[in-house]
Amino acid sequence: MKNICVIGTGYVGLVTGVCFADLGHIITCVDIDPKKLELLQSGKSPIYEPGLEELLERNIRAERISFTDSYTVGLDNADFVFITVGTPMGDDGAADLRYVRAAARSIGESLSKPIVVIDKSTVPVGTGDLVTEIIKEHVRDDIPFAVVSNPEFLREGSAMRDFFNPDRIVLGSSRYEAAEQVAALHETLGATIMITDLRTAEMIKYASNAFLATRISFVNEIAQICEKLGADVKEVARGMGTDKRIGPHFLDAGIGYGGSCFPKDVLALHHMAATSGCHPQLLQAVMDINKDARYRFVTKVEALLGDLSDKVIGVLGLAFKPNTDDMREAPSVDIIAHLQEQGAHVKAYDPVAIERASELMPTVTFCATAYDAAKEADALLIVTEWNEFKQLDWGRLREFMRTPVVVDGRNLYEQQDMAKHGFVYWGVGRGVPPMRLEELGQPEYVQALASDQT
Repeated sequence: MKNICVIGTGYVGLVTGVCFADLGHIITCVDIDPKKLELLQSGKSPIYEPGLEELLERNIRAERISFTDSYTVGLDNADFVFITVGTPMGDDGAADLRYVRAAARSIGESLSKPIVVIDKSTVPVGTGDLVTEIIKEHVRDDIPFAVVSNPEFLREGSAMRDFFNPDRIVLGSSRYEAAEQVAALHETLGATIMITDLRTAEMIKYASNAFLATRISFVNEIAQICEKLGADVKEVARGMGTDKRIGPHFLDAGIGYGGSCFPKDVLALHHMAATSGCHPQLLQAVMDINKDARYRFVTKVEALLGDLSDKVIGVLGLAFKPNTDDMREAPSVDIIAHLQEQGAHVKAYDPVAIERASELMPTVTFCATAYDAAKEADALLIVTEWNEFKQLDWGRLREFMRTPVVVDGRNLYEQQDMAKHGFVYWGVGRGVPPMRLEELGQPEYVQALASDQT
C-alpha cells in the first residue's frame, strides 16, 4: 500500500485516483474547484463515466480516497504525486501548460519529504524537464524528488476498463530507479511495462493519438471516394481490417474524431513539428479531412432538403462519442452551428450530455427522448452512436416526422432496412444514392431501392 496524491480531478485524475484506491492504496485528490470538491466529498462524480461513481462511493466508504484543496494536505506522507491537470489548446495550437506550471510550483512549495512526481497529463515533449526545473526552483531544503512521465491511454466511456486492463504502461525518466518505483505501482495490472527516457515517453502519447486520428481521417477520405464511385466503405473497411498488417480498429467512416484528446494532440504535435523546423504535411491533411467530414455531412442535408431556412432538424447524439457526456470538440457543435447558420431550427437529444451541451448551444431545443426530437422534423441526423439508437422504433418515428429523411453520420443502419420503413436514407460512403424528395410517396421507388440492396 502506498500513499498517492493526485493533482486534478478531471477525467484522467478522478479515474486514476479512484482506480488506485480500489487497488488498495491511500489516495488524496487535490482540486481548487470548491463546487467539484463538494460534489466529490458527497460521493458524486462531476463527470459521466460508466462505473466510476459506484467505485468512488465504495472507496470513500472504505476511507481509501479523500479530496482537498490543499497541496500541503495532499502531499503529506505522499510517496507519489500524479499531475493530471488539463492541457487545453492555446491560441497558436500549442498545448497550454499554465496548469502544469502552477501544479509544479505548488508541489515544490509544499514538499516536506522525498517524492516521485508523475506527469500523467498529455504534455508537449520536454515538459518533464520543465516540471523538474520549476520544482527545483521552489522546493525547500533541497528535498530530493524525481520526475517520471506516465502518459495516460484512457478512453472516455471505457476508462475504468482501460485502467484495469491496459495494453501497456509507458514510463519515462532520467532516473531509472524512479521509473521502477512507478512500475511497481502497476505490477498487479499484469501489463507490459516499457521504461524509456522522459522525452520518448512524452512523444509516444502524441504519436499514438496522431496515428489513430490518421486512420479515422484515412477511412473518411476513402468513404468520400466510395460515394463517388459506388462502393460501400463498410465492406471496404471490413476487407482492409482482415489484413493482419492493418487490423479493424478505427476504420469506421463517419463525421470525424472529436473529444479532449485527438483534436488537441494532433494540433499540438503539428505545432511542435512546425516550430522544430519540420514540415508536418500528413498531420495537416488529417486535420483538414476531419474538418471537411463535418461540413460534408451538412451539405448532404442541404442536398436532400434544399434551402434549410425554417426547416426543423432533429439531431440524435451530442457527446463526441457514446458513454460520455464530454462535449469537447464534439462534431455535433460544428454540425449544429452550420445548420443554424443556414436558418434551420434544431431539436436535439442525447442520453447524458444535454446539460453540458446546453451551455454551449443555448438556442437549441433539447428533448427528453429521441422521439421528441423527431416530432415535426424535416430530417433526423444521427451524430453519436449511442446503443439506444440501434433499437429505435422506426415506424413510430416515421409517424412523428414531417418528412422521413435520415442522414446517418455513423452508419448505424442499412439502406435496405430504412427504405422498407419508407425513409430517405443517406449514410457515409455507402455508395448508394439517396431517394430524392420528389420521389417520396412513390412506393415503387422504395421497393426498387430495397430490392437493389438484396
